[in-house]
Amino acid sequence: MTKNFYAIIDVGSNTMRLVVYMRDKGGRLREVENVKAVARLRNHLTKEGQLSKEGLQKLLTTLKSFKEVAESYTLEEMVCVATATIRQAENQEEIIDQVSKHTGFDMRILSDHEEAYYGYLAVANSTSVKEGITVDIGGGSTEVTYFKDRNLVESHSFPFGALTLKQDFFRKDLPTEEEFSALRSYLLEQFRSLPWLNKKNIPLIGIGGGARNLVQIDQNLKEYPLAGLHQYKMKDSDLSFVKNYLFTLPMKKLQKVEGLSKDRADIILPATEVFHSLYDTIQATGFILSRKGLRDGIFYEQLTRDMGTALFPNVLEESIQELINDYDLNGKQIQHVQHLTHDLFFQLHEKGVGPLRKSDWQEVKRASYVFNLGEYIDGESSAQHTFYLLANRTIDGLMHMERLRLALMASYKNKTVFKQFLQPYKKWFLKEEHKKVRLLGSLLKFCYSLDSTRRQTVQTLSVTSKGDDLLITCYCKGDWMPEEYQAEKQKKHLEKSLKKTIELSFVETKK
Repeated sequence: MTKNFYAIIDVGSNTMRLVVYMRDKGGRLREVENVKAVARLRNHLTKEGQLSKEGLQKLLTTLKSFKEVAESYTLEEMVCVATATIRQAENQEEIIDQVSKHTGFDMRILSDHEEAYYGYLAVANSTSVKEGITVDIGGGSTEVTYFKDRNLVESHSFPFGALTLKQDFFRKDLPTEEEFSALRSYLLEQFRSLPWLNKKNIPLIGIGGGARNLVQIDQNLKEYPLAGLHQYKMKDSDLSFVKNYLFTLPMKKLQKVEGLSKDRADIILPATEVFHSLYDTIQATGFILSRKGLRDGIFYEQLTRDMGTALFPNVLEESIQELINDYDLNGKQIQHVQHLTHDLFFQLHEKGVGPLRKSDWQEVKRASYVFNLGEYIDGESSAQHTFYLLANRTIDGLMHMERLRLALMASYKNKTVFKQFLQPYKKWFLKEEHKKVRLLGSLLKFCYSLDSTRRQTVQTLSVTSKGDDLLITCYCKGDWMPEEYQAEKQKKHLEKSLKKTIELSFVETKK
């Protein structure tokens, strides 16, 4: 298969990055190269607002290095963008000319509105959040947006970033209590000047390196058992704890904090205060990290050029389809098992059998798409592979708890294995919740056994009460012996979850 590669260079105020993406067979972009350079161009802006000769030289040297890396790929497209520092530089025309002359790059300087818009677009196309505030703090500016029903409503760029806040408020690398208090007062005043930020009671979504480091620190302090940062959620108390913890550390210890990049040690406190002050201003319902940001937003716009809209129709459906493609799952089997599961689920629900709610169906349906995908790696230990792959892979559109529930359902084998998978996360669930997840997993596993030969032999099923027990009648087309054998073998898991005996009957469907 021909591999299509795309690259973007992001010239930020604090860091510069080259990211190379490969477009997969499903059409999504997968990151294959990520090169970072801490250039801190913001520190090279003179009092007159010009990027100094030293700053320009650092910019050109870094771009030449990036160009050499990028040339090892056959690129369909290369984009070079610059943000706040170059945008604010009085000699930006000279910078653009020098970049073009020495590297051949046509560097595009993003307006503050474009920078905010691309951050919003990345969040809207990679999370399940329908209404929220995004914040992206760079070295020299901070972009915030408000979106509702996935559509951008408001955006603003504040002329301060982690580097400028440190320069303006801290005399040394680390602040005194008075300096930190003054910073907080300033930030609250700035954020409250925008009426559309006040008391929104919606999620705050953090983008960029500062937000990423904050989440990594929180996960390390908690010894968080799940992999992945995207769509990780923190509460107000978590933000306060991390901020206070970092404030107590001297610089040598700060540079060794697990999860914190050494080059961000001196600017993590102003960045963290931006998030915390904004959280308080909007009275957020949680702080969610988006690993997708400005660079992704630019490519999302390009990917959707022919769609008439820059928004993907359904983020989660796109992600599930990606899993189906990656693990060569059988679409025909998925649809048929889903049909049988729907029949069984709603007939049990109508009879009041088990603690099933109509809203549970969406979770079961979601898990039916990826049930037992670990078989792709090894049939004998498919449950273990299924659980690990789903629990530890970023799935756009699912928060971490939703991803864990999906993994538990889609990997269901038996009660013992389920409890093993659940053990590290037991405190995350109430007892009734993990019983419900186990029931949904066993229901799904039973329905898969009804199509064990992938021939769609069992066409439909019906559930009737037989005293305190249940009779499940399967209406079949063709020989059903393999399905009957598997179903008789697997029904015990459903019986244990429902606390009912199940009798199975296989009959030929009426033509």
